[in-house]
Amino acid sequence: MEATTNVEKLYECLDRGTECLQRYLQTPYLDALVAMGENVFHHDVMQQLDKETTDEIREALNELPDESLRSEEVRKAIQLATLKGMRASTQPHHAMTPDAVSLFIGYLVEKMVINKRADNNDEPLFIYDPAVGSANLLTAVLNTISKPAKGKGIDPDETLIQLAYANANLQNHDVNLFHQDSIVTKMDELDDVVICDLPIGYYPNEEVAKNYSLNPGGNEKPYVHHLLIERAIEQTKPGGYGIFLIPNGLFQSDQADQLHEWIKKETMIYGLLQLPQSMFKNQQYAKSIFIVRKRDEYLRDPDQALLAELPSFTNKAAMADMIKQIEDWIDGQIEKDV
Repeated sequence: MEATTNVEKLYECLDRGTECLQRYLQTPYLDALVAMGENVFHHDVMQQLDKETTDEIREALNELPDESLRSEEVRKAIQLATLKGMRASTQPHHAMTPDAVSLFIGYLVEKMVINKRADNNDEPLFIYDPAVGSANLLTAVLNTISKPAKGKGIDPDETLIQLAYANANLQNHDVNLFHQDSIVTKMDELDDVVICDLPIGYYPNEEVAKNYSLNPGGNEKPYVHHLLIERAIEQTKPGGYGIFLIPNGLFQSDQADQLHEWIKKETMIYGLLQLPQSMFKNQQYAKSIFIVRKRDEYLRDPDQALLAELPSFTNKAAMADMIKQIEDWIDGQIEKDV
């Protein structure tokens, strides 16, 4: 079937060129996709290849849409290619936040943060993802919000951070990316919003974990998702937001009491929105969106947190009703900056 939309055309170009590079370089699909992203950015073949491979990649590049691509079109095409590569990968941590969830988090940033900024505040919003992966979640949020923003992301996976570079460059986003471990690396600048689809499991470097309040100590191993929450809030400005994708059982784990006490001390809990059960084949992996705000002396705790089970994102009537409930809560509980 011939590609008709810009997303399809860009995806076919990326996929065709990536498969050529994969064959020639004998490298995994995701690594070849990084190189093909560079070729698309420069609209030329940037690698030293044989003539046949170079000609085939140039032929793919010539099939790119003539008109300028919107950032969201680029993101979706790269997402499709990345998902193809992840299906072939044996790395269990290679996963991607569902599109509907990424865009919904962007909606929350718009309504809770941007719409509540002072009218004369023209400063860009600073958004940080401490487990940025391929930057799909980060760039989805940047594409959704209505005001200028600067992004920042860290990931220990070299292939994913290279994909993130290609992704952000092709979308023309102002994003700083670092190939590091965000639990080890403390950034100098504080951010307005931290977003993160938290990786789940134990953190292997117990020496580093000793510096964290959420290190359980003794013979217990620290959870990476607990340490990431602590680091994220530490990197947030007073009054800034943390929006996390968490496992539904986060507050039922063996270290839940320690986590809950720390969160109540350092933040105000704004909301817990359970994602639709239909999104998860195995309910063991079901997730929720957890929203907190870093404490500041001028802020008061909400009268009550926003607690809800989200309907299916495809159920337009139910989602419209849920959106009204969320926006009524925001209007009643979050004061506009002056």
